[in-house]
Formats: sequence, structure tokens, C-alpha cells
Amino acid sequence: MTAEAKARAACLIGWPAAHSRSPLIHHYWLRKLGIAGGYNIEAVPPEGFAEFVLHLSTHGFVGANVTIPHKERALILSKPDARARAVGAANTLWYEGDELRSTNTDIEGFINNLDACAPGWDAASDALVFGAGGSARAVVFGLIERGIKRVHLANRTPERARALADQFGASVDPVSWDATGELLPRASLLVNTTSLGMHGQPPLKVDVGLLPPHAVVADLVYVPLQTPLLSAARARGLKTADGLGMLLHQAVRGFELWFGQRPEVTSELRDLVEADLTKV
Repeated sequence: MTAEAKARAACLIGWPAAHSRSPLIHHYWLRKLGIAGGYNIEAVPPEGFAEFVLHLSTHGFVGANVTIPHKERALILSKPDARARAVGAANTLWYEGDELRSTNTDIEGFINNLDACAPGWDAASDALVFGAGGSARAVVFGLIERGIKRVHLANRTPERARALADQFGASVDPVSWDATGELLPRASLLVNTTSLGMHGQPPLKVDVGLLPPHAVVADLVYVPLQTPLLSAARARGLKTADGLGMLLHQAVRGFELWFGQRPEVTSELRDLVEADLTKV
């Protein structure tokens, strides 16, 4: 029996993958929309990834999310769209006919979360982004696409920031980590894409008091939900966007591709995932 003849199912492929909240999100939407479908976690080691992905439909799946450490290989094993190619990684797979396609939904996850949390944020002319990994590539792509004129990029390894700037062109300005204090007074948007502030990691040391009063602060970390950076920004009355919001918004397009209906990110869903994240 083919995957299409049964209830449609998607999965998350990672190694490890058990920590993911994606099943909670997608099962909530399946219930809400009355769709007979499923979403599984598939822990697949790197040596088994190619076989699993190239036979995804025979494993019973109409598509998949891909997480660490497989995102770069997923790009190579599928037909990526412009977003996945720009980011250099794919996190969502689906079929068009018999062809396995891929995209990266971190871009719209980040942008749509900003739109929800801080409408009008894109009036910013200057953004300051910390980090130069895969998440930073998604953020920079989204900011440029949205018309932000100048993206200052700071990374502890300057070569990685320069390489990313070379990829995206003149609107991206690689800067020294130590020079970011000079940029804060004119940064209308500050984004942390690093692991700093994550549970068990040191905080991102930034003086948010130097930011202009209309600035927006976004942090991709969601464990803890309120990072030291976001706490400081909220204490100053700045608008913020957290990593949980991005996690929820990045899941929307995959669900729509697999199950044929576009779900909504609601306060009920956020409360559900937030309660799960804060469980002891």
C-alpha cells in the first residue's frame, strides 16, 4: 500500500531527534483541522541518512523535516529551491510527483514571527546580527529579501562572517565582535543567532541600553524561553521576538506542503508547546 493510500504521514529526521517539539506542533494542527495524518520522529544516523531520504516514500512518508546533523546533506539529495540554496541547508522535504524537493523554512519562520511580534519592524535601515552559522544565513537572507539596507554581521570567528558577507553581497557588513557597541545606537533590529543565552551557555553580553527606543530584539534561542538578552530588552520596554515563535512559524509551510491545508500559529498552540518546554 502506498503512502497516499493511507493516512498521510510526515516525520522529523535527526540524530539525535527525541528532544524535538515538532510532533507536538503537527499533531495539534492535525487534530484542529480534522486531518487523518501522522508525524513521527525518525532517529537516523549519518551513515543511514541517504538511504532513508532517497526512499522516503517507501518508508511511508509524504515528506519530512530535517534537523542536525543532516540539513546540508538533505540539500544535496533533493532538488532545493532558491531559499535552501541560499542558506546552504534544507530543513523541509516534500514530493512534487516523484521528485523530492526541499526548502528552508527558517527564513519565513524568522520573518513571520517578527511580523507577528513587532509589526513595522521592517522600517529598520540597520540590523545587527550575532553569529554566522546556518541560522544566521537564513536570517540574513530574510532581512535582505525584506528590504533591510544594511546588515552588520558579528561573529567570534571573523572569517566566517566575511565568508557569509561575500555570499550575500554589499548590503552585509562583517564587523568585529568587539566593535558591536559602536553599532548599537543605530541598530533598529538586533538578532542573536548564536547559542549564547541558551540553557547551560553564557549569556550574550550586549548593552541593550545603547539601542534606540524603537529597536526590536530577536533571539533564536528558546530554551530558556526568556533569555537574558530578551529579559534586558523587555525591561527597557523594547519589542521582542523569541525563538519559540520562530519554531512555530517555521513549521507552517511544511505542514501545508504535506497535508494540503495552511495551519495557524495561535496562542493556544504556543501555550501548549511552552508548557511542554517548561516541564521538569
